[in-house]
Amino acid sequence: MKEENVTRKDIVRVLLNTLEPLDYVHAFYEGGAAAFNRIDEWSDIDLYVVADDNKVEETFLAAENALRTLSPIERKLRTPQLSWPGVFQTFYKLEKASEFLLVDFAVIQQNASEKFLEPRVHGNVTFYFNKNSSVKPAVFDPEEFQERLRQRLGLLQARFDMFNNLVQKEINRSNSLEAIEWYHNFTLAMLVEALRIKHNPMHHNFRMRYVHYELPPETIRKLEELFFVKDARDLQEKFDKATKWFQETISENDQSLKKLGTTSERKFVC
Repeated sequence: MKEENVTRKDIVRVLLNTLEPLDYVHAFYEGGAAAFNRIDEWSDIDLYVVADDNKVEETFLAAENALRTLSPIERKLRTPQLSWPGVFQTFYKLEKASEFLLVDFAVIQQNASEKFLEPRVHGNVTFYFNKNSSVKPAVFDPEEFQERLRQRLGLLQARFDMFNNLVQKEINRSNSLEAIEWYHNFTLAMLVEALRIKHNPMHHNFRMRYVHYELPPETIRKLEELFFVKDARDLQEKFDKATKWFQETISENDQSLKKLGTTSERKFVC
């Protein structure tokens, strides 16, 4: 039976003791579930380190050596280059930790513009150290965000108008598997983003992440009904309902867009 005795506190402690003395490491903090006060027995641990631009690999090596003092590393996965310049990510699975306690470890170059600190988006991160308070979130610009959201709504509508009928095309051909794929990955994905814009625009591009916490219970129930399809007839009915719901939601968002300036300043439920 697998021995599981490494805890979240152990991981934070050993990394803190290793990273803080390094002069090229400037900050160490935790986000994810901890930032939203949602830690449970299945949570992973999302850790961020800000380091000198030319010390990314040294930082990863120091962290890995520290983790090995707790447990052998069962598996390591370095992700491809992320969409944020200057951000690098590796996942670690430890032999002596729960299989769910993955270490999601990101090294961020000091001059990177994105540091995942905006509380409206990333919650209230926990700083384990922030030398000289040198790491700060970027200033949130409500007007710039409103304009980006306006552009996104326009793109969602244009894409939906152009491509949503691909589901119907495959239904008409009796290509059930292709129809279901388009239905889930296009129609429902677009619907979910429209609903997130309506209920929590700061997380509009989070796809299904945190969706059970951020959408109203009745909305979640309706989505669950649409996601589970039992046969071809059911797919047609649910595709029609999802299409109608998307158009209604987009219309509601368009009508309320002028109010987003004040909405962006409210305390978002994240």
